[in-house]
Amino acid sequence: MADPSDEPGLRRFLGVFRYSRRALELVWSTSRPLTLAFACLTLIAGVLPAAVAYLGQLIVDAVVHASQSTGSDLGPDSGPVLRLVLAEAALVIVLLATQRGISVAQSLLRAQLGHRVNVMILEKALTLDLGHFEDAEFYDKLTRARREASSRPLSLVGRTFSLVQNGISLVSFAALLAAFSPWAALILALAGLPSFIAEAKFSGDAFRLFRWRSPETRMQMYLETAITREDYAKEVKLYQLGPMLLGRYRKIFTDLYGEDRKLTLRRGLWGYGLGLVGTAAFYGAYAWIAATAVRGAITLGEMTMYLMLFRQGQAAVAASLGAVGGMYEDNLYLSTLYEYLAQDVAVRPGSAAIGPDPGAGLRFDAVSFTYPGATTPALEAVSFTLRHGETLALVGENGSGKTTLIKLLTRLYTPTAGHIYLDGRDLQEWDELALRRRVGVIFQDFARYQLRVGENIGAGDVDAFDARDRWQDAARQGMADVFIDAMPQGYDTQLGKLFKDGRELSGGQWQKVALARAFMRARADILVLDEPTAAMDAEAEAQVFDHVRNLGSERMTIVISHRFSTVRMADRIVVLHGGKVVEEGSHAELMQQGGRYAHLFTLQAKGYQ
Repeated sequence: MADPSDEPGLRRFLGVFRYSRRALELVWSTSRPLTLAFACLTLIAGVLPAAVAYLGQLIVDAVVHASQSTGSDLGPDSGPVLRLVLAEAALVIVLLATQRGISVAQSLLRAQLGHRVNVMILEKALTLDLGHFEDAEFYDKLTRARREASSRPLSLVGRTFSLVQNGISLVSFAALLAAFSPWAALILALAGLPSFIAEAKFSGDAFRLFRWRSPETRMQMYLETAITREDYAKEVKLYQLGPMLLGRYRKIFTDLYGEDRKLTLRRGLWGYGLGLVGTAAFYGAYAWIAATAVRGAITLGEMTMYLMLFRQGQAAVAASLGAVGGMYEDNLYLSTLYEYLAQDVAVRPGSAAIGPDPGAGLRFDAVSFTYPGATTPALEAVSFTLRHGETLALVGENGSGKTTLIKLLTRLYTPTAGHIYLDGRDLQEWDELALRRRVGVIFQDFARYQLRVGENIGAGDVDAFDARDRWQDAARQGMADVFIDAMPQGYDTQLGKLFKDGRELSGGQWQKVALARAFMRARADILVLDEPTAAMDAEAEAQVFDHVRNLGSERMTIVISHRFSTVRMADRIVVLHGGKVVEEGSHAELMQQGGRYAHLFTLQAKGYQ
């Protein structure tokens, strides 16, 4: 989507109203009663100022008339004046109530709308592919949308209503001023234009700064996290990184503040200079009206009303033009929200829930994959087969493509070439949810949710998230039940340090919780263990793999590990190097071949001698 602030002048100005309809629909769908109240109160607030000014004229003229007829003593003629004063007071009370009602409606709508827009942003995030979250440009879009867009729809609607309110006021002011001179109404309208043009120009400049600085803003947010989060605290303190990170944080602020300062000063100086034009217009009209009253062409009450109308009208013109300028600015910021919401999402046409050959297992057929923006394939022509009841180990150096292969199996990515078959059906033909229900995964960088122990396990099957009996069964399979039962609150123990009474687990305990999470998928017949025991001691590791091998004869298990004592327990071993399969076979067969696997195994075995 093009940057609206980079469009030609006229098209850019017309873009003021580009998102007004969508913003109004969004506000309306958020709360119809509040939106109606907001609109009705705005209309009432637009009419009342002119009525108050007109009553002010009647009061002054009535006082003058009474004074001329009775001297300083109002006597019996004070009744009409007092009634007019009471009428004006009543209108002012209604106007104050209207303004307060508008403020209340705005506050309530702001809270509801902020939540609604944030939910829209999060719902969109749930539909995106893994590739989006590994793209820096996407994070810039997400940052811009979350920083400003939640408040802008209501701001745009509020300014639209304000424009209507001030428009109504101006029409009523112009009708009253026309009795004095049509030129007065024209001067009133033109006096505010210079300030408006300046504000519109600087709004575009401010938005360009906002877009330009998204990466720097994200870096500031990251530095805040690194300095304040407990998962960074150990290294930050140990390596004395705090002052250096804080220095970077300050430097980014200094650079950003420098740009803000330049823009603010230019905006302030131009605003002040052009604002003087409006002030000169008001006092010119003031002198004109006063001179006309001295000549006796208008009454004292009319002079008072015209001066009030001109002052209020000038404020209404400034507010109207400010609203248009603000709508232009809101339009620019709302473009970031709709740019994010319009992010393309890959179509997932698959609908199959079963395969034509249930005994065929899993087959990779010449599968290749290159990450977006990369020039070197992460996987190239990878082929192997995994039958039901078999355990397959993937071996290779870091970056050889092992985890990438798992991302393709779980359809977090789509192969750039070749096919993956499950039970004789291409993975792309499977319904995504049906496929993922069949796969239980513990990733190397598994999530450590700051939730209860049971909920950390229940996350493996959202349909049984709160099923305590399933927690316990999965924990037993993942060998986490022993240390969970020893906790005072058992499965209700809060994990992590973000919340009160939270408890931190050891690395090995966290891995057992993650393993239990994978076992929550009772219907899963593909179990993927990506470095599942890296934080466990040798005895615990042996117990886990012994346990996994005995869990069921129908399960297909894929193990990724750098520990060859674990790998040798697999039925077959696939050796990856540079994204390609260089060897395949059992431990005994690969050792007999004397190739890469045998070399790596021998190197690791020497470390234990």
